[in-house]
Amino acid sequence: MTADLDHELDHDLAELVDAATRLVVAHAKGDDHTVACAARDRDGRIITGLNVYHFTGGPCAELVTIGAAAAVGAYDLVTVVAVGSDSRGVMPPCGRCRQVLLDYFPQVEIVVRTENGLRAVPVRELLPYAYEVERDEAERNEADPA
Repeated sequence: MTADLDHELDHDLAELVDAATRLVVAHAKGDDHTVACAARDRDGRIITGLNVYHFTGGPCAELVTIGAAAAVGAYDLVTVVAVGSDSRGVMPPCGRCRQVLLDYFPQVEIVVRTENGLRAVPVRELLPYAYEVERDEAERNEADPA
């Protein structure tokens, strides 16, 4: 972890990375499932998923996790991390996942490896000059009650 993360965030990030790591170590299967994702929602729940490789372009672990989160009513993800099999460690999301995460959770932070260690960065930082879907006023208020 990096020194610029406070102690509580360090623990939360470590817990997320650990959840994704345990999942990929336990269930990675050949080329079919090679990346695990763990996400924390605003209530503190951790939701996980594995990628589904297919030559037609199966979903990445982040997209599977978004679906798994919706299946348990977790519609407000705040932090996401992906971990690769074969000891590849924390991996940044691909471009498609960055766009989907931005569209669904514009305030989400993504755990990435930097030259200074692991950091949680806003998804917007990973997708500068992104195309953003216009949401109506009701959706904006619902997504950000503050």
